[in-house]
Amino acid sequence: MRNDWGYRDATMPGQGSLVERDYTHEELAAIEQGAEALGITLDEALTQLGRATCDVYLNDRAFWRNVPEGVWNYYLGGYQVIKKWLSYRERGTDERPVLGRDLRPEEARYVTEMVRRIAAILLLQPRLDENYQAIKQNTFDWSEVAVE
Repeated sequence: MRNDWGYRDATMPGQGSLVERDYTHEELAAIEQGAEALGITLDEALTQLGRATCDVYLNDRAFWRNVPEGVWNYYLGGYQVIKKWLSYRERGTDERPVLGRDLRPEEARYVTEMVRRIAAILLLQPRLDENYQAIKQNTFDWSEVAVE
């Protein structure tokens, strides 16, 4: 399924699009290998990353293949992280320039780095949640401390 993810206004000026699809056999094998290294199953990894993946197009020339749907849909501070970052790096038009230049190679590499970092956060989320619950149950009771 293909849908446009950008629109022109002060917040989301991009004109990119997204193609949602199933993982290829090779992509699933790579996820399974990474999951094994983390001590989790493929099913657990897909629960965190999403059961589908996306090809994210900035324009007709620049795109990123295999961005898991959970990574694409990751929000921080009310913003969809990758979508927001890309929207401000779209070249724009003569009438409405956004960045006013082509995406630089190091910026394109940065998107790949963001995808990997967000995927790592998603894969660690169950352990982080367990750790939080363990700490929450063992907090120090400050009401017992005498105040002078």
